[in-house]
Amino acid sequence: MTALLFSCSPKNISTKYFYENEKVLDSIEESYKALYNKAPFNLGFTDRNFKTISIEIITDTLSYIYEFGIDETRISDTLTAYHLNAINTNRLIKQMHDIRCTWINYSDYYVDEKKHTIILMSIKPVALKSLFSYAKYYVLSYFPQPQYFDSGGRLLDKRKLRRLRKINGEVFKRINSKVCYSVAGHFR
Repeated sequence: MTALLFSCSPKNISTKYFYENEKVLDSIEESYKALYNKAPFNLGFTDRNFKTISIEIITDTLSYIYEFGIDETRISDTLTAYHLNAINTNRLIKQMHDIRCTWINYSDYYVDEKKHTIILMSIKPVALKSLFSYAKYYVLSYFPQPQYFDSGGRLLDKRKLRRLRKINGEVFKRINSKVCYSVAGHFR
C-alpha cells in the first residue's frame, strides 16, 4: 500500500508526465514564446473534454477573451484579425489538446525589484481521476535560466538567501534546473 501511495505522489506524477511528454512540452513552450513575442495572448481549455478553447488576446488597452469549439473555422479569422499567426496558433492548440495541457500563459515575478517572466503551463493528466481526490492541476513553470533550489528541491528566491519563492501563492519544486512543478486546485 505504501508503494502505491508513493507512486501516486505529486512529484512522481508530475515528473513522470514531464519526461514522458518532454519533447512536446518543450515544443509548446518554444512555439508559445515565439507567437507571444509577436502578439501577446494566453490559451486555455475550459471544459473537461478539451473541446472548448479560451483565447485571451492582449492589446495595448484591453484584453479580449473569446471562446471557441476547437473545430470552429472562425478561430482562424479571429486570430488573423488580431495579427496572430493562425496556422501556428492552431498547431499549438492541437499540441495542447493532445497532451491535455489545460492552460498556458506568461507570468511576471520580481527579484531585487527587477521584473522577470516565466511561462506557466497547467496540465491535467488522464490518470488523475480518483474518486477520493479533488480536482488537481499540475502547474509547470518554464524559467529562461537555471534556478536555485534547497536540499528538498524547492525553488528559492536566490542562491544565498534561503527564502522559498512562491509564484501565485504556490511553492514550486524542481524537475530540472529550468522547469519546476506545483500542484494547485485551479488551472490558472
